[in-house]
Amino acid sequence: MRWRGRRESDNVEDRRGTGTRLALGGGLGTLVLVLIVLLLGGDPQTLLQIPGAGDVETPQSETGIAETGNAAEDELAKFVSVVVADTEDVWHELFQRAGGQYREPKLVLFRGQVRSACGFADAAVGPFYCSADEKVYIDLGFYDELSRRFGAPGDFAQAYVIAHEVGHHVQNLWGVSERVHAMMERAGEAQSNELSVRMELQADFLAGVWAHHAQRMRQILEAGDVEEGLRAAAAIGDDRLQMRGKGFVVPDSFTHGTYAQRVRWFRKGLETGDMNQGNTFAVSDP
Repeated sequence: MRWRGRRESDNVEDRRGTGTRLALGGGLGTLVLVLIVLLLGGDPQTLLQIPGAGDVETPQSETGIAETGNAAEDELAKFVSVVVADTEDVWHELFQRAGGQYREPKLVLFRGQVRSACGFADAAVGPFYCSADEKVYIDLGFYDELSRRFGAPGDFAQAYVIAHEVGHHVQNLWGVSERVHAMMERAGEAQSNELSVRMELQADFLAGVWAHHAQRMRQILEAGDVEEGLRAAAAIGDDRLQMRGKGFVVPDSFTHGTYAQRVRWFRKGLETGDMNQGNTFAVSDP
């Protein structure tokens, strides 16, 4: 993927060197309480509800990439920043064409664990978008997992992951997220899972739309890039993940879609570049 020499986004918060920590405002007494809770197998975060016991400090990092001394990871962070800038350019243009205005999300780089407006998360949850603060969160270690564990290496596969999460931001701006989440609250488990699948497939489609227009605007694609993106979409299909983890699949429990569905919708967005063709909620079989 061609990315060097292009602008980086101003909307990247680099928290890799500043982990979320417990600020023990209660002194030694609070520390003792934390140790007791840990020994009993409890969650010390519950102490945050006790007045005066402490608080969780969420680092307020400045935008821009910080140098960590890990050259390979810092290079990857710069790549992420360029991809975010590309998503900004594409979605600004597409929203303007449709008579709207695009509001840029921020992307937070973290290591190990992070606190967002949607709650506390660690690297195990993978990249995610939080609509409450309109931020995408990603631990760069996920890309090692994508390559080593899921067999989907390559920079365009990495770009697909970012574009998918930004796709969730687009859904949020459209009001899709709010409407679907309201429906999910009233639905049973199976129907709620089906709605989740359709949300994720639409985000895959929007990632493809981004790639289509980024190629038109910047000529970003090199030989093998499309295959990288499709391989990444396929690798994280629910059926493949369940088969890898359990040895069998439970379709009613799918929340992101099968590998075939994810590939199909990403490819459709990539080939058409047409936002109007991505209504995954309007088809009987997505």
